[in-house]
Amino acid sequence: MNRLWMPSSPLGGLPILKDAVSKRESSYDKTGGNRDYWVLEKGETATVMDVEGCGCIKHIWLTAMCGDKYFLRKILLEMYWDGEKTPSVCVPLGDFFGVGHGYCKHYTSLPMNMVFAKDRRGPKGTVCAAMNCYFPMPFGKKAVIKIKNESDACVENLFFMIDYEMYQEELPDYYGRFHAQFRHENPCRKIEYPKSVEKPSAGDLPGFNLDGKENYVILDAKGKGHYVGCVLSIDNIDATNQEYTWPGEGDDMIFIDGEIWPPSLHGTGTEDYFGAAWGYPSDEYAGPYHGITLLNDRYEYYGKSTAYRWHIEDPVHFQKSILVTIEHGHANGQGNEYSSVGYWYQQEPHAQFPPMESAKERCARSIPLNI
Repeated sequence: MNRLWMPSSPLGGLPILKDAVSKRESSYDKTGGNRDYWVLEKGETATVMDVEGCGCIKHIWLTAMCGDKYFLRKILLEMYWDGEKTPSVCVPLGDFFGVGHGYCKHYTSLPMNMVFAKDRRGPKGTVCAAMNCYFPMPFGKKAVIKIKNESDACVENLFFMIDYEMYQEELPDYYGRFHAQFRHENPCRKIEYPKSVEKPSAGDLPGFNLDGKENYVILDAKGKGHYVGCVLSIDNIDATNQEYTWPGEGDDMIFIDGEIWPPSLHGTGTEDYFGAAWGYPSDEYAGPYHGITLLNDRYEYYGKSTAYRWHIEDPVHFQKSILVTIEHGHANGQGNEYSSVGYWYQQEPHAQFPPMESAKERCARSIPLNI
């Protein structure tokens, strides 16, 4: 293509016509009635997409209703590309779409959103959020998406639409496959340090971290690809002391291709990585590339929070491996509950994921707000 006609943005590329066929998998009522949902019994797995050929998923929309208060953390979303035996995506439903702890929150970012009104109720309780994902998900031979109900109740209404394109030509070799991985530590292992001063400021906090080995791990991937973002959820149950309750002095550290200290990317604080500063003075907010979808206590910072950061304009490239980590408190001096989803593209095969915890183990500590 002549560079004169190369689009500078997705909007600018809309006039370009492609040799593609548009398709959709959905839960519509095939009898012609209006029961446009599936029922997913306790312990059941539903295959919501099983397509052969070369194509790319462009959009996923999903909503559900379930009597289990923790169903957004207990229901798993799995995706398999090109006949692989282990999933490239294995994440609890709510966390995948950008909000942790089993909560629903209304927010909008560029690749993900939830559409939710807390006080809106249906005949069986609070209505779950509508959840949308716009990350492109290419596949060369086959795409399979499964939803596993590991909750303690029936999913009485599972609505979904998966929009995708099919191609006659094969994908180029440089097209990676989409991956997402859930991790959880409850709590993180706290490193004890002698107390430095009474009523410390951030600069007075004790401890030194010069290797990153005790950091919380968001992503540990092998192969060639690039990291495109994460969702990080924290339950601040272990403030450093009563005078300093902020959990966000932990720096992000990203190690590329097996490097040792110092990492190629070293940050300056948790909220800094997620695009804020001086704590979260704006309260909850949602931007195209970063935001805070959940913040329970703006002043003392106890309780639950969720933040997202998308590396869409600044993906982190790796040729052999990547290790995305963040300190849990300065120098890992706090023992809070951390959970996360790391998102990336890479050439297959991918390294084996850590074992998924049981539904009970991965649940939040208290009842979600959306119930």
